[in-house]
Amino acid sequence: METIEWHVISLDSTQSTNSYLDALDIDAPQREGCVVTARAQFAGRGQRGNSWEAAPGENLTFSYLLRPAAIAPQEQFVLSQAVSLAVVDVLSQYAEGFMVKWPNDIYYRDGKIAGILIEHTLTEGRIGRTIVGIGINVNQIHFASDAPNPVSLRQITGERYDLDVLLQQLLEATARRYDMCLMRRDELQSDYMQVLYRREGFYPYRDKDGVFEACIEDVRPDGMLLLRDSDGETRSYAFKEVAFIL
Repeated sequence: METIEWHVISLDSTQSTNSYLDALDIDAPQREGCVVTARAQFAGRGQRGNSWEAAPGENLTFSYLLRPAAIAPQEQFVLSQAVSLAVVDVLSQYAEGFMVKWPNDIYYRDGKIAGILIEHTLTEGRIGRTIVGIGINVNQIHFASDAPNPVSLRQITGERYDLDVLLQQLLEATARRYDMCLMRRDELQSDYMQVLYRREGFYPYRDKDGVFEACIEDVRPDGMLLLRDSDGETRSYAFKEVAFIL
């Protein structure tokens, strides 16, 4: 893949940076590397249709456009790995202990510091474009929503951070990880497993049949999570088919 040339569009406010970038690209196709960041986002979207709380001017809320035509649709999980690892790469410069909660939430201990929403558009059986939306709790101290476990970088370290500097670091890290998606997938997989939340030990989970305890056995290249329950049986789950109980 060629090196990404990032082009940042900074907004004072928007409903959702993903939705803004989607409409912008539909109206006039954008080059790979278009980034939309907003000081305030009023309808940020997360996985499972959840909203994302972010105090204006305190956190990073941004989306960027990729055109990973060389990656087959059935291989799209490698993009999730690259994106989430890039966030961990940068946050780990400021503190230790950041993990990826399958498939791509970013955790510090049992607190959620970042959420990632990846939306693909298929064109003639290929990934025509990918919009990646990221929300990172940076300088916010108080959280008003009913989210069960938010944590910010400032809460972890006691320091305030320049959001523009942090954004640039994240884009540079993303370019490095994105470049690994074609030729260095084994390395991406290994790095992903090393920082996987709850990688060791038994923990409670919930699926359509109820609550059970299991340990993580593996995450397959297609993104399927393999859990080994307390009876020694392996259970396989796609995204949204199983929930971590915190």
